[in-house]
Amino acid sequence: MSEATTLLLVERDGDATPALIASLRRHDLEVVWVRDEEGALAALERAPLQAVLFALRAPRIDGLTVLRRALEREPALCAIAIADVPDASLADEAMMIGASDVQVRPVRAERVAAVIRRAISQQRQLARIAELESQLDRQHGFERLDARSRAMRRVLEQARQVAATRATVLIEGPEGTGKSRLAETIHHHSSRRNERFVWMSCATLDESTLERDLFGLDGAGGGLTGRLELAAGGTLFLEDIERIPAAVQVRLLRVLHDRVFERVGGSETRRADIRLIAATTADLEAEVRAARFREDLWVRLSLVRVRMPALAERAEDLPFLIESFIREFNREHSRRVTGVTAGVLERLAEHSWPGNVRELKNTIEGMVVFAAGRRPLELSDLPLALRAEPGGEGGAALAAGMTVEEAERALIAATLRHTGFDKTRTAAMLGIGLRTLYRKIRRYGLAERPENA
Repeated sequence: MSEATTLLLVERDGDATPALIASLRRHDLEVVWVRDEEGALAALERAPLQAVLFALRAPRIDGLTVLRRALEREPALCAIAIADVPDASLADEAMMIGASDVQVRPVRAERVAAVIRRAISQQRQLARIAELESQLDRQHGFERLDARSRAMRRVLEQARQVAATRATVLIEGPEGTGKSRLAETIHHHSSRRNERFVWMSCATLDESTLERDLFGLDGAGGGLTGRLELAAGGTLFLEDIERIPAAVQVRLLRVLHDRVFERVGGSETRRADIRLIAATTADLEAEVRAARFREDLWVRLSLVRVRMPALAERAEDLPFLIESFIREFNREHSRRVTGVTAGVLERLAEHSWPGNVRELKNTIEGMVVFAAGRRPLELSDLPLALRAEPGGEGGAALAAGMTVEEAERALIAATLRHTGFDKTRTAAMLGIGLRTLYRKIRRYGLAERPENA
């Protein structure tokens, strides 16, 4: 064994015991030997153990009691019973309780070592699986959607309720609100979590390409496997479903109604074992009224509707989203950003975020990438458009058609107000020298201090 493994040996003080201990140690096992049940129970309480080798029946040893106490202490512990030939019924009971193996005297150290190696390997595999599942939970858990606002809490409550069902889900909402992430989270918390989550955008494909990619293509060499087959047993996520052409809508309706389909150009009917989650930025009811979307398909899709709010509707979530994105991009880009200043948070809160969470995420990533050292993000880290945009008392009122000089005057005036007319901070935030700032203040006729100073 590559690492030292501690084995508790609970065995009588017999002629063969010293030889057994020596042999076990030659197999890289650190042996702790106790001669009775009392010593075994005490050792189980204090020693870090990976395995226990115990006599089922011996003077002052009740092996089944030792086994039960050992498994209470550590359910994954490798426990091996030592039995005499007449102990068959006790051996059966030990295996039912949870023993890993039973060794009949005389005990062979190489077999004991092999059992322990196998058990420890299985334990490590299970631990690795548990860690991977934990990582998935951290990545796709509902808590990762940073929902403090009432609007998002309502979304997550709906998502939790439908995740464990087989129901088709329609996620509505503007671009950039996180519809695909919500779909992945629903999949991760469903009974299909161990199968594939297959994503497909319907926005940029022509009718024939979309139909082929979705349903597959029959032909020489086995043809082409479509997304429906790739998602078998799992979840198919169709984004921008309002863009599906009428002919494809008919075929998709059959999938939802009868759970079957045929590949393009094929005649073999195939089973569609998928859970469908669809997303749209459109008002599908309006699309139905305009005869651009089938009403019967809309009825099938709209049984469970979840609406993702725009970022402007969930202002309470902004600080938590910012913090989450900073952590993510610190890891991704090896940065050490510690947060944002109050001024940055205020300016980000003033922005209307037409691109929603996606725009915020891209903004934070760009700021983190260019932030050197261990420090919070400052106003000077903001993209120029955010530094200069209108908002609040200290905003810089920019408008289309302004000259460069007019825009510069508005930006300097807003920054002066924001810093409380601190010239040094203002110059640093604007990325210009202090002398240059004074020159521009005089040039544009700006006040150098508050009127009530």
